[in-house]
Amino acid sequence: MGSLTPLSHRPRPAPQNPSTTSRVYASFCPKEASPTTNMSNWIECYNPSNNAWHRVTFIPLRLENHIMKGFSMVSIGASIYIIGGRLCHKVAGRELDDIVEVDREVLSSVLRYDVKTNAWSECASLCTPRFDFACTVCDRKIYVAGGQCTLGSARGISAAEVYDPALDEWKPLPNMSTLRYKCVGVTWLGKIHVLGGFAQRKDSDITVPYTLERSSGEVYDSQRAKWHFMVGMWQLDVPPNQIVAVNGKLFSSGDCLNLWKGHIEAYDAKLKIWNVVDGSHLQTLSSPISTSEENWLPIDRLYLTMAPIGTQLYFLAGHRMPGEIPRLMSIVHMFDTSENGYGWRSFESTEEDGEKELCSHCCVVEHVS
Repeated sequence: MGSLTPLSHRPRPAPQNPSTTSRVYASFCPKEASPTTNMSNWIECYNPSNNAWHRVTFIPLRLENHIMKGFSMVSIGASIYIIGGRLCHKVAGRELDDIVEVDREVLSSVLRYDVKTNAWSECASLCTPRFDFACTVCDRKIYVAGGQCTLGSARGISAAEVYDPALDEWKPLPNMSTLRYKCVGVTWLGKIHVLGGFAQRKDSDITVPYTLERSSGEVYDSQRAKWHFMVGMWQLDVPPNQIVAVNGKLFSSGDCLNLWKGHIEAYDAKLKIWNVVDGSHLQTLSSPISTSEENWLPIDRLYLTMAPIGTQLYFLAGHRMPGEIPRLMSIVHMFDTSENGYGWRSFESTEEDGEKELCSHCCVVEHVS
């Protein structure tokens, strides 16, 4: 790949007590298509120690001016893996300034990026091409489950598989008991959890309206090589936006329709309910600028992703600024989940050169020198 391309962002004042050796990586693409814009995914790196962003690389694709969406982005050691997704192309529509996104194909490809050498390599492909699927890392192996394998379908899949980086090999796992997509994967208490999404039993009749498997999840026990259906692990028909595990607890902040509920929720395994975390309400995550202390302006949020570092949750958000010319403002908020934590801290915002959209949830690379 080419040399690193820094964004025009100046370093910001360092927050107190950050993890100084961890970095957050996120993939973006241009919000709108234009003749002068390279329609490719790129990866940016966020440094919590000085609140600074910089662009590190473009994701190499075999077709120019195409982008990937619905893929998963996870890290193991100093490697970032870009897994599956759908390949699409943004073209001009019939109306002025109308942009149409055309899906091309579902991908089985897996790419690895080494953050220390700035080098890309191809890995073994998925057994089943998929997008909008659950993905998580457990014991330095990557687990994927569910998703969709065909374009234009409203039906998920139950197939699951695991990748061993040491062997560069994907192996099929037993199928889940449900077909589901737009589900979330998280490793919790040593087991693989696939939560929420649009789910249905495998024996449902596709010709009639199916019953959603509401508030459900599936848990994979690698020791017994079995999936267990779990009722009540997600309490909405709407798929979750993101769920992360911190110190043995699960945390969520929203769903696919409402990325930020105004607070953080933690899962109570005994009662099987999600409870609001004390002190986690934050109005400025919905509207980051104001005309007065109590009058927050309505602003379109373009993206929101959550990164767990130690006991802290970093929320990386992008908002469209009001005005005749749309502008994007990026801002990071951090919440300490520990009992003796200091709650929220918000860092200085950054105005971007142009609008962009998040293409996959972020991942954290630890012990970066």
